[in-house]
Amino acid sequence: MSRALELSFVDDARHTLEHLIRFASPSHASNEPITGWVEHRLQELGFETELVSYTDASGVRKCNVLGYRAGQATAAGRPDAAPIPPSGGLAYFAHTDVVPADEWEGPGGPFDPEIHDGRLYGRGSCDMKGSLAAMLAAVRRIPVEEQIAPLWIVCTADEEVGFLGAKQVRDDSKFFRTMVAGQPVGIVGEPTRLNVVHAHKGITGFKLTSRGRAAHSSTSEGRNANLAMVPLLVELLEIDQATQTDPALRDQRFEPPTLSWNFGVSDGASAVNVTPGQSKAWGSLRPMPTIDGLPLIERVRHKAQTLGILFEEYHGGGYLWVEPDHPWVQQMCKLAGVPQPKTASYCTDAGQFTELDSLVVCGPGDIAQAHTTDEYIELDQLSAGVDLYERVIRAVCCTES
Repeated sequence: MSRALELSFVDDARHTLEHLIRFASPSHASNEPITGWVEHRLQELGFETELVSYTDASGVRKCNVLGYRAGQATAAGRPDAAPIPPSGGLAYFAHTDVVPADEWEGPGGPFDPEIHDGRLYGRGSCDMKGSLAAMLAAVRRIPVEEQIAPLWIVCTADEEVGFLGAKQVRDDSKFFRTMVAGQPVGIVGEPTRLNVVHAHKGITGFKLTSRGRAAHSSTSEGRNANLAMVPLLVELLEIDQATQTDPALRDQRFEPPTLSWNFGVSDGASAVNVTPGQSKAWGSLRPMPTIDGLPLIERVRHKAQTLGILFEEYHGGGYLWVEPDHPWVQQMCKLAGVPQPKTASYCTDAGQFTELDSLVVCGPGDIAQAHTTDEYIELDQLSAGVDLYERVIRAVCCTES
């Protein structure tokens, strides 16, 4: 490939990323505009597409888009050879929502991308529109005539708020059912600095509500909601200490090796002369493959019931575990030029797609930049991401096994 042509592909990824960033798509807003734009790009690249839409709890329309490009065999040099059936191949997963950017401190505005010192700034540049831009640029390098195995691209909504889009895809997408039947190898393109992550933790938790009666504190008419909450907070603290010290609650394959128990409380009090009428608390933990933490949640549930406190469990995302010596993990390490795969303590859409047997997390950018007030991706990471994704597509979809 000529240097000029190589640069054009880098520019394509950069320009695509700039365009993606300009779609303000925090999770509380609709991602329909950016999804429509991505769907059009996929169709231009020869993909069939499927939209899976839903309305969230706030009445906001959300959209997932799935693209499928079959490719075609050219046996005996015949350009009209029959398409390969949708089995095997490669599946790539991204999300189009971003976290809020109300306290942006980077150059320009959060949705007005700017480049400074080899970095492209903007909300979502790292997490994870940069990865999607790199994948689209990589696909542009590969004519459909060279593709002999299926290629899937999936873009979800609401990854940042409970993986809701991925759950909708898993449950309602016809394309996803076909994908599961065909068992392609897969990549979730979250930022890993192009390291290969073969396992990550999940996340789950609960909400607690203690109700009393608000009144002027000089009277005996009120009932302080914190009176019931305090013993429960002691329980939460004891559990926190146990997760730090009990070897049975640790998995040394992760860093940190704990369940990352976390909790908080607020009674919403705004004046010292008002008896708090309501007190709320929450807790969360990050399950690991051999330690799900469910007995700890049940312990909290039981304590809450004895104290008359409302307990509401919520389910976030599942963990990912693919053996580090799995052939796909090892192939990805070879393609990425890294000596061995890693584990991660965050959670991704991969936890919803565990019906796929061969799945890793690998994308350009640094997770340390995700959700920051000056989020950016380094341009050399973006370029390297395009190169890696092209190598992966060619290795999986463009060569005979």
